[in-house]
Amino acid sequence: MSETRTPREVFHALLDGITAGRFSELAELYAEDAVVETVFEPVGPRRFEGRAVLGARFAEVAAHSPLELTAENVVVRGTDDPEVVVAEFDYRVHHRTAGKDFEVSNIQVLRVRDGLIVHSRDFHDHLALAAAGGHLPQLVAAMEGRWAPEGPVAAESRGPRARGAEPGPVSPR
Repeated sequence: MSETRTPREVFHALLDGITAGRFSELAELYAEDAVVETVFEPVGPRRFEGRAVLGARFAEVAAHSPLELTAENVVVRGTDDPEVVVAEFDYRVHHRTAGKDFEVSNIQVLRVRDGLIVHSRDFHDHLALAAAGGHLPQLVAAMEGRWAPEGPVAAESRGPRARGAEPGPVSPR
């Protein structure tokens, strides 16, 4: 019988899977009812609920992401809560389409129970990713729509995303 992974081990398995491009395996690290919040996502869903939704999201990233990621400067800190770790790290990014190399900083706060992620708050630099891909004009237009009184995203931005939300714009996570 295998031992249950610690929160620190689960984070490293997640990071290793992402940087190796093994997106089809990542959903297995999450509980059935896991919640992932991408707090700094400027447009698109900021909340994903359930392993199936996360699996679909990871499949979308695997199919469309032009990014190659290498993790650097990884620091994982324990907290007073044994289920929670805070990870700080940088991605060295190669954008295959734009031919650019750059770095983005990240923080993830993971709650892991029984060896599975039950909640994650992800803080990634989506602006840097949009800039490197040449998507700033589209991002600005989408953000203007978000804050318009009757914009397409305005009503949705007032409350949590519904279970089973469609995958949003492709980002590293």
